[in-house]
Amino acid sequence: MTLPTRSQRSTLYKSHPELILNLGSCLAVLAIVAIVTFLLMRERSSVEQAAARSASNIVQLIESDIVRNVELYDLSLQGLIWAVQRPELLAVPAELRQQILFNQAVTAPVRGDILWLDATGNVVADSTSAIPRQANFADSKDFLQHRNNPNLGLLIGQPFKARLGDLDWCISFSRRISGPNGEFLGVAAGALRLSYFSTLFQRLDIGSDSSINLMNTDGALLVRQPGTPDEPRIGQNYSDRPNFQRMRADVSGTFAGVSTRTGKERLFTFARVGDLPLIVIVAHSADEVFESWRRTALLVSVATGVLCIGILWLTLLLGRELRRRQSAEQGLAALAATDSLTGLANRRRLDQVLRQEWARSQRNARPLAVLMVDVDHFKAFNDRHGHPGGDAALRQVATTIASSIRRPADLAARYGGEEFLVVLPETELAGARLLAERIRAAVEALPPFGDDTAPVTVSIGIGCHTPGTQQDLQTLLGAADEALYRAKGNGRNRVEAAA
Repeated sequence: MTLPTRSQRSTLYKSHPELILNLGSCLAVLAIVAIVTFLLMRERSSVEQAAARSASNIVQLIESDIVRNVELYDLSLQGLIWAVQRPELLAVPAELRQQILFNQAVTAPVRGDILWLDATGNVVADSTSAIPRQANFADSKDFLQHRNNPNLGLLIGQPFKARLGDLDWCISFSRRISGPNGEFLGVAAGALRLSYFSTLFQRLDIGSDSSINLMNTDGALLVRQPGTPDEPRIGQNYSDRPNFQRMRADVSGTFAGVSTRTGKERLFTFARVGDLPLIVIVAHSADEVFESWRRTALLVSVATGVLCIGILWLTLLLGRELRRRQSAEQGLAALAATDSLTGLANRRRLDQVLRQEWARSQRNARPLAVLMVDVDHFKAFNDRHGHPGGDAALRQVATTIASSIRRPADLAARYGGEEFLVVLPETELAGARLLAERIRAAVEALPPFGDDTAPVTVSIGIGCHTPGTQQDLQTLLGAADEALYRAKGNGRNRVEAAA
């Protein structure tokens, strides 16, 4: 692609200043809008990243707390298993045995209970009392799994309503108790109240429309804050939801999605809890995350809109002024190139066109003709009718000449006094003669002026340049002038061509 040269750009600006102004203003407005949009989107991305970092810190804090609690429970369960496998434990007084079997820090009321179940599922020992509560868990899913699988290790169960105590929502941690030969002797089980996690989550300020969730890898909801541990959603399965499937596929991450519960946009940050089958999820409300940014974006957008409207308004005003100036300049240019008496082109415009057409004729090897027209007996006419009458006659002749030429490239001009010149580009002698005769006849057909009985007439001399001849512009004009004098010498009111 070829770029315009400096002179071409200058010509374009001079010929179409309003177009250049409008184009420049539109480009400026587009640039402003693009820059502001880029900055706003970059700021939005920064806000989103800051929210993701904050949520990630919360997830890591919760994850470390859960891992610590689970490790404490597991150590307590392993300690319980170690103790019950000692035959001498039965000889220890009940209260001392209670202290040996159960870690009081782990079994605090805020956390939950630990039970020793025998091979039939009956409660043998209870962390809440030296005298165990009477219950049987032989039908529980966790008990059956341990009985049937000696290599299960630590088992984290589904959320359930406790059968004993305050009947809170709990999550179970359990290990198999095996004998010396691997036989099944029972289960060491701990129940961790989900209200403990609710209390932990309540200390974290994440916004009124955001939430912290704890789920297992099967998709069951364990804890949600804000919310209450006994709300119907506890234990609800979300394994078929797209958001959960995306979380289950990765160890950790952040993504934007629509909540299937509320239908609102959320910024989800999640992570697996160590090696446990648990997932911590912080779901930030997009409305809360971007609330401040949206206010800023609205103010900046309004300010940008006002600025752009102002630029366009100024462009309209400047465009109107440019049109006014251009019209005035065109009017002045027309006046500078027009003869004030006849309305035809003046001598200055004639000389300019003659040079241009002569150069084009030489460059393209095309013919060029000129008609030199002179009003017959104009001095006597002027003496009879005075200068006003002479001026009126010249205007009539000029109008007749102008109406006789039909091609846009042809030019009729006042040459001086009562003389006129017609420039005919790409016209040979025959065509020039036809036009000259048409002009002569049209002038002769004008009605007589005042009390005159004879009409005004003109004599016309034709000069024609033929390509390949040794001739210059002055020679061409001289030939037309000689033909004009010959027409006058031969009786006037006639057309003569240069020899």
